[in-house]
Amino acid sequence: MGLRHDIHQAIHAHSTIDIGEVRGAPAFPAMEAEKKWYVIHTYSGYENKVKANLESKVRSMGMENEIFNVVVPMEDDIEVKDGRKKLTKKKVFPGYALVEMIVNDRSWYVVRNTPGVTGFVGSGTKPIPLSEAEVKHILKSMGTEEEKPVAHINLEVGQAVHINSGAFENFAATVAEVFPEKGMVKVLVDMFGRETTVELSYNEVEKI
Repeated sequence: MGLRHDIHQAIHAHSTIDIGEVRGAPAFPAMEAEKKWYVIHTYSGYENKVKANLESKVRSMGMENEIFNVVVPMEDDIEVKDGRKKLTKKKVFPGYALVEMIVNDRSWYVVRNTPGVTGFVGSGTKPIPLSEAEVKHILKSMGTEEEKPVAHINLEVGQAVHINSGAFENFAATVAEVFPEKGMVKVLVDMFGRETTVELSYNEVEKI
């Protein structure tokens, strides 16, 4: 099973910059000299449209050396219906997209004025880049892994666990809820500076 949660509130709590408040002003005083990954908040359901619109802008404006990649993280999800398994694609972070870019006034303006974008995730008027570890784990969630037989482990609420696969591989977490009949567990993970609820299968966690 893949990651099955919406971390909208978690990222938003990390402070989403409202582009309506800063649209006419310089984004921030200091420029970033190197490319990094940033999180942008989009209207729900507009993630892929934002990706297409922004990529089109980059090509038409010749900004390939400032805005490098736009990603809507997706993952494989196995649904069981009428006894049959169906493989589908699900958004890992609904309402969000990732942009690899060098932040300057021009690139900031282009991204924030892309239809469907409502803001950057950051502090004040400056977007905060993701760490290398966060980028690695998020992008890895887009990969496909073999489904494993459900493990049988005894977990209790409040117990510390280690996530061994998926988008949050190698993260430490705390058990919040246990669903033995489903072989699933809800855990709390520190992501974007805030505890985020993640639903995982027993196969994706180990006792510490």
